[in-house]
Amino acid sequence: MIKTSGLLKLEKRIAHDLSIISYPVNGWIPSKFDEQGKRVLDVLVVGGGQGGLAIAFQLLRERVQNIQVIDAAEAGQEGPWLNYARMPTLRSPKEVNGPDLNIPSLAFQAWYEAQFGKLSWKKLNKIPTGLWVNYLKWFRKVLSLPVQNRMRLIAFEPLQDNIKVKIECLTTGNVQEEIARKLILATGIETPGKWSVPPISQKIPKDFWFHTSEMINFDLFENKEIAVLGAGASAMDNAVMALEAKALGVTLYCRRSELQRVQPFKWLSFPGFLRHFSELNNEWRWKFMSYLLTLREAFPKETWDRANRFKEFNVQTGADWEDLHIKDEKISILTGKGIFEADFLIFGTGFSIDLRHSKELSPHAHLIALWSDKFKRTRKEGGESNLLSYPYLGDGFQFLERLPGSAPWLKNVHLFSFGATMSFGPSGSSINAMKFAVPRLVHAITRDLFLEDIDHHFESMTSYKLPEFSLPGEETELAPATTDFYGKKNFIFKKVGKMITPS
Repeated sequence: MIKTSGLLKLEKRIAHDLSIISYPVNGWIPSKFDEQGKRVLDVLVVGGGQGGLAIAFQLLRERVQNIQVIDAAEAGQEGPWLNYARMPTLRSPKEVNGPDLNIPSLAFQAWYEAQFGKLSWKKLNKIPTGLWVNYLKWFRKVLSLPVQNRMRLIAFEPLQDNIKVKIECLTTGNVQEEIARKLILATGIETPGKWSVPPISQKIPKDFWFHTSEMINFDLFENKEIAVLGAGASAMDNAVMALEAKALGVTLYCRRSELQRVQPFKWLSFPGFLRHFSELNNEWRWKFMSYLLTLREAFPKETWDRANRFKEFNVQTGADWEDLHIKDEKISILTGKGIFEADFLIFGTGFSIDLRHSKELSPHAHLIALWSDKFKRTRKEGGESNLLSYPYLGDGFQFLERLPGSAPWLKNVHLFSFGATMSFGPSGSSINAMKFAVPRLVHAITRDLFLEDIDHHFESMTSYKLPEFSLPGEETELAPATTDFYGKKNFIFKKVGKMITPS
């Protein structure tokens, strides 16, 4: 039973908690305007999912208030959760902290217990995906985060010291331009490349196969034989969906001789790794990530148990697909273990990092430094070509130039997505790393904004003349209060008589 009174009580607690940590309350970034007199955004965040929301929250905490978040999806549909993420629960432990950024009253557990009680939380195994979506919607609402939906980034380019972006409104089709000092691409896994399928997929018509990232009508699979290539978590989730859609049989094909049962990302979930991985030298970062990213991600026990409830579920290990062709309206699959047949195929073959395949990044891909530019390997190993194609990011998730001096403006474009993995480890698309990664990103943003305006700040300091007290015969009064992001009153002194105040 949901207790709405508990949620209202929690929201009051949040307002109180945020007011306690809201000092200092004043905005500090000087306004800037374009040639037409329109105010330039300090930060534009592309992506209103969990990463974009957490970034917006941290920016507002740091008094970077002239910001905007855009997302192409309908409100509440952001991210993968209601699209291609087909698992019933998150894979992370329920205790994981994410967008709350270490504020207990904003954590998922607090939100859950306020509605369902502490006993229900104790009994909960993992977080249901639908509840995580509802939590993110509530998180956005309770913090009044500035998100505009149905707005898609089309392109961006440098404009003097800023970034000019083109944004399409998907509701009206209108295209508008915005100028921003900082651009953050926070679009999860999708920004830095494309979903990957093996070349043999081209040997059969597209009507016969799907990728796990697509919107799939699983009703098509009723009484059909389904073959799934891949043994990662998404491949397994799609296999279960096909089984639940009453497929005649579902076979999971794995090229390795054994299924990946160890989840290495559980090992790395400790502060030392998540906070300081990016500070390692190239050699060490390469050692860690080449091991982790070539292992692939194991699917959780719950997924394995779900699949094995069905007698129609089969696994073929050591059975990479070598060839495909259509025969009598059936797909013939040639593997090292023989020939198999299926009615439909599902490719759970992951994601390929290649900036040239991103519509927003492709015009600038030749300017952006990759790991292949910064880390030269004397010995080539399997899977390295994909790892070397990751962007090589600066200490604040910013793009770096491939050739020094060729594109200094790239420092104002920050990539907070799966593409940051080689440089920062799990970060831009990881819930458990968010409380370490988001503050690092925002620290870099505030550092840059402060240094770029250093002349202004010095002048502001030297012209600051607000007395701490009045002399006899002088009076002061408080101007009308303004309210900051946390609802706290921000009073300022007015000049009365001989009182001198800053402009």
